[in-house]
Amino acid sequence: MPNGKKILIVEDDDLMIVILQFILKKEGYEISVAKDGLNAIERIPEIAPDMVITDIMIPFRSGLEVISYVKTNYKNIPIIVVSSLGEEESTVVEAFKLGADDFVPKPFNPNEVVARVKRLFNS
Repeated sequence: MPNGKKILIVEDDDLMIVILQFILKKEGYEISVAKDGLNAIERIPEIAPDMVITDIMIPFRSGLEVISYVKTNYKNIPIIVVSSLGEEESTVVEAFKLGADDFVPKPFNPNEVVARVKRLFNS
């Protein structure tokens, strides 16, 4: 049941990648993965994702830099931040200021992530 939507997951935690890939592939999304912000920024033009799901604390370029890059160059790509709430609240606020569309705290309920992805694609 492919739905043709491509999602780029920007995450350096292998377990999180496996969980997100599993739940989103099950829904028919095509998944690409970047394990650091620099790799994500370099690959976004070739992947042309319909959505980006990013952590904040990732190597080489932060999730905030990924959000800024996407929203500067591809305004219509929705971004969901999936991050530990141990990170400063101000960082989450900064993510929204840069254009993030949603925030899901880790650990997350997989069904909640799927519901938020669907909501953003339908809005």
